Amino acid sequence: MSAEKIGIQDGQLSVPDHVRIPYIEGDGVGVDITPAMQLVVEAAVSKAYDGSRSIEWVEIFAGEKAKEKLGEYLPQETLAAIREHVVAIKGPLTTPVGGGIRSLNVAIRQALDLYSCVRPVKWYGQGSPIKRPELVDYVIWRENTDDVYIGIEWPSDSNEVLKVLNFLRNEMGVPPEKLPSDCSVGIKPASEYKSKRHIRKALRWALDNGRRVATLMHKGNIQKFTEGYFARWGYEVAEEPEFAGLVITEGELQERYKGDMEQAKADGYKLLLNDRIADNMFQQILTRTGDYDVIITMNLNGDYISDAAAGLVGGLGLAPGANIGDGYAVFEATHGTAPKYAGKDKVNPGSLILSAAFMLSYLGWREAAALIEEGLRRTLADRIGTYDLVREWKKEGMEGQEVSCLAFARAIVAHM
Repeated sequence: MSAEKIGIQDGQLSVPDHVRIPYIEGDGVGVDITPAMQLVVEAAVSKAYDGSRSIEWVEIFAGEKAKEKLGEYLPQETLAAIREHVVAIKGPLTTPVGGGIRSLNVAIRQALDLYSCVRPVKWYGQGSPIKRPELVDYVIWRENTDDVYIGIEWPSDSNEVLKVLNFLRNEMGVPPEKLPSDCSVGIKPASEYKSKRHIRKALRWALDNGRRVATLMHKGNIQKFTEGYFARWGYEVAEEPEFAGLVITEGELQERYKGDMEQAKADGYKLLLNDRIADNMFQQILTRTGDYDVIITMNLNGDYISDAAAGLVGGLGLAPGANIGDGYAVFEATHGTAPKYAGKDKVNPGSLILSAAFMLSYLGWREAAALIEEGLRRTLADRIGTYDLVREWKKEGMEGQEVSCLAFARAIVAHM
């Protein structure tokens, strides 16, 4: 049966059984990890559905390969192909040096309005610096289109920054001592519309996936009208009819049920919503690791906490990622291109493989996604891993069998 494209109907994905998925190989180690990912995904889909479902891969181009073939780093036909197929997956991309696009990853997210960056972080048996890594099972939702990410800033001593400083001092009454003449200036916008659509999607995902707690991470004690309003808007979203009787706030839980979430669940509530100050969150994921589940943030906080959380389970080697908008989604490896390892069949393909598993869940193919996760877990339980995984096990006094990138993928398939 010929493969078909994904569609969007009434805001929902329409996924054919035999589907076409565009992929961007990626720069550097993309040449190694992308074929490994495809091997694992094809095996999982075949095993889960016995031929009744399948994926046909369609290569599209961005990064160095696009520059060589098509003369530009991010061709318009690549963006058009993602829009046409709705969902895509990509390896790591190098940002051009010396001008041009500020970041290829950012450019793709902004062009397709992929307003939520989603970073699941889970322990599968890899090395970890903490005592109870099995408690780590977070999904971090980081807003992609507000905050410092949009890059509105001016360097010190430029004509532009002098105009901004004069406006802030003379028109807005900012005291001169807060704005010395040699400062650079950046703008941090926080939009009610953008914040709410991001928070709404995160809460909906949490409910659809049976998560237990959603935490709004912010620095609202200092930045009251950006970070603080982000938290405020989050609670307003929770009051919308869509979430009535499903999401309960920490205050409501205490007032109505004396903090007993089991009692609240008996009345139909599915998800607890709370908020935490950003700096405290970094302590809390270390000291109260199991208290957190879905973490919803503005952009910069999400950038920090997602990498910090990945560090709890051994780093970015097994940290998947996705950028999601209204239907459209691009799944991606979260690490860099590591060009010195390119073509050496050495690096850990786990980030891209788990991103593909996340993609399968997004498509509704949860059985195949579960097979990938279980295959990975069993492979690590047998202490089979790429050099980075074996290195971490040795630090903990455990031996491991070091294998290549492709051999690791094959081991995951064998352990499904």
